Amino acid sequence: MDIVYAIWLRNIKRYLRSKSRIVGSLGMPVFFMLVLGFGLNSVVQIPGMEDGYMGFIIPGIVAMSVLFTSVFSGIQVIWDKQFGFLKETLVAPVSRLEIMIGQTLGGATTAVIQGLIIMIFALFVGLKPAGVAGFLIAVGFMALIGVTFTAFGIAIASKMEDMHGFQLIMNFVIFPIFGLSGALFPIDSLPGWLRPLTLLDPLTYGVEGIRYGLSGTAQIHPLVCLAVMAGCAVLATVAGAYLFRKIQS
Repeated sequence: MDIVYAIWLRNIKRYLRSKSRIVGSLGMPVFFMLVLGFGLNSVVQIPGMEDGYMGFIIPGIVAMSVLFTSVFSGIQVIWDKQFGFLKETLVAPVSRLEIMIGQTLGGATTAVIQGLIIMIFALFVGLKPAGVAGFLIAVGFMALIGVTFTAFGIAIASKMEDMHGFQLIMNFVIFPIFGLSGALFPIDSLPGWLRPLTLLDPLTYGVEGIRYGLSGTAQIHPLVCLAVMAGCAVLATVAGAYLFRKIQS
């Protein structure tokens, strides 16, 4: 477990020392929250949401922040490849599974921190948490989203050598995942042909889990959300570990 902790700590320190990364990652979530939240709050009415559209969109924006931060943590693998750190790590007498788990937990932790920053900001623009228990539920779902998509990002990065190519592929994959997740619109109002695609999106269950924690309401039962997200986290970690083991040292 020492190698897991060491790699996790390395990721956390790199994140905390990169102030531009922290500030830059806030740009899009804050933009969506302020422009869409305030712009549509008086226009769009969401059934069952006392805080209006702003209360509805905030959990989705938090999930978006966690999603983008976690999936782009995979670029760290490509960075380490290019600068030789990964090769030195792989030839060390440690398990590759431990290395991958350390990377995954490090990326997921930074994603949760980023999500917490957005939640704190949201407190000043209208977020009213349902309570301490609800806040902890939301953080738990943030962690599951972080693990799932960090492992997914590592799995993709394990097969790539170019950082720019990784970013293009991730943008191509992640934007549809976010767009179909119900983060910006209620899934109950979707047309019949689009709803199945939304329910196939793992982020949908993460968004609804966070929404349940923060507002006390959700369009999918929270236990279903928990089961799906936990299963996705396990599957993504297994896939990421398998592909990471294939990296040539």
